[in-house]
Amino acid sequence: MTIPSTLITGSIAYLVLGVVLLGLVFSMRSLGKLSKDDAAIGNVVVVICTVAMWLFWACAWLHQWHPLIKPIYEG
Repeated sequence: MTIPSTLITGSIAYLVLGVVLLGLVFSMRSLGKLSKDDAAIGNVVVVICTVAMWLFWACAWLHQWHPLIKPIYEG
């Protein structure tokens, strides 16, 4: 069984989003707009939010790919 390409593409998109947001936190720390503690909290928030959003998206996509309840058409 192979992994669907849509799932891989979406996962890569969320990975890129997480890296961009981590880069944003790092650049704000480098510019001095965030303290060391605030940047550490920002890193944790970015990672947790990115993983949670990806997990929600993956569950929704997999649910549509293999629905548990199939519609019965009466017509």
